[in-house]
Amino acid sequence: MRLLLALLLPFSVFFTIGRPFAGLLCLVLQLTLIGWVPAAIWAVYALSQYKTDQKIQKALSNRHL
Repeated sequence: MRLLLALLLPFSVFFTIGRPFAGLLCLVLQLTLIGWVPAAIWAVYALSQYKTDQKIQKALSNRHL
């Protein structure tokens, strides 16, 4: 669902993953027609990084020493 949101409304993804300042910057970029494509690419990349960070946190919290 977030991936679809990243393609249609790139700035909103940053607010859902807890990066409001990046969301505002992305909104400014998205306001131009030419900037929409880089904004969408940036949002998809940030979303993939967020998912990777979540997986790493989960793996570290499940690790028993």
